[in-house]
Amino acid sequence: MPTRTSDRAEPRSGEITPKNLYERVRAALRERDALCASDRSAVPDATLASDGRRSRRRKFVGAAAGAALAPLAAASWAGRTGAGAVAQDDVHPDARAVASGQAGAAKLDAKPSPFSTMERQTPYDDVTGYNNFYEFGTDKADPQRYASAMRVQPWTVSIEGEVAKPRRFDVDELRRLAPLEERVYRLRCVEGWSMVIPWIGYSFVELMKRVEPTGNAKFVEFVTLADPKQMPGVRSRVLAWPYTEGLRIDEAAHPLTLLTFGLYGEVLPKQNGAPMRVVVPWKYGFKSAKSLVAIRFVERRPQTSWNRAAPNEYGFFANVNPQVDHPRWSQANERRIGEGGLFVRRRPTKLFNGYAEQVAGLYAGMDLRKEY
Repeated sequence: MPTRTSDRAEPRSGEITPKNLYERVRAALRERDALCASDRSAVPDATLASDGRRSRRRKFVGAAAGAALAPLAAASWAGRTGAGAVAQDDVHPDARAVASGQAGAAKLDAKPSPFSTMERQTPYDDVTGYNNFYEFGTDKADPQRYASAMRVQPWTVSIEGEVAKPRRFDVDELRRLAPLEERVYRLRCVEGWSMVIPWIGYSFVELMKRVEPTGNAKFVEFVTLADPKQMPGVRSRVLAWPYTEGLRIDEAAHPLTLLTFGLYGEVLPKQNGAPMRVVVPWKYGFKSAKSLVAIRFVERRPQTSWNRAAPNEYGFFANVNPQVDHPRWSQANERRIGEGGLFVRRRPTKLFNGYAEQVAGLYAGMDLRKEY
């Protein structure tokens, strides 16, 4: 989520090398070592997606087509890319407690995913302690400080709008709807910082299959809980509540779009969007709405919170693009949280956050400078 003021993360230190963590991931992904040797995520023009990708985009249009793409895309990704084993010093020591059953949160069993990056994972303490969740306040520490008051049981999510089977799901039912996967995704905040997080969930298209969007469903709107009794930030006027975000239907149906229930082997912490959120890894972080209470399939593009608050700064699409700067800062590079202090060298930002090969076809022919 964006911020209206500058912020700086306090440097963290003390990362140590854990052992015997996620052995099942290491065993399953050893065969994909080629990924580390070949980064093919760039495309020639970061502002105009190639017209030659139009046929790929058509494959993503419509809910029925999207539902068919999930298993195909997973097989395609696994077949053409590779990934090395997770290095033991790439995981935060707190994750060792999760894997060994010493952490307090409930554990989630998840299979390894071919969609995972092999980049060094961000320390657990940073993932859970450095957040934008304005319902709890605008300081990065506010979500961890105040989210404990939020009740996540019982919790239901309403599926509404242009679907053949609208209904209200209990979150536990949704969690069991499809096999859970651990997906290690890059997260890029519009503010210029980034993380690498091992999320747990399944492709959003699995839910789409169950509720059957109609031909009128062109967009998906995500609505976050807004309860001033549990969320002190909702009493402020920093945004119009409830927080809403949206995706085009083909974006929602893309297999990378993750309906998320956990991270680091456990259920989502409240400050990270418990009990359920969406994660869209090729877009800026504010597009990944947290603590969902409603998902609406709609015909017209929904108003989204940050686009409504500052449309000249936060576009509807919000695809990560190093060649399209925010009006008040550059998007050409980023600071990876957990890697040293304020003076650590920033890393170049990749188009679509490094997922261009998988998602650029969704935007064939679009001027990404205008449709930002």
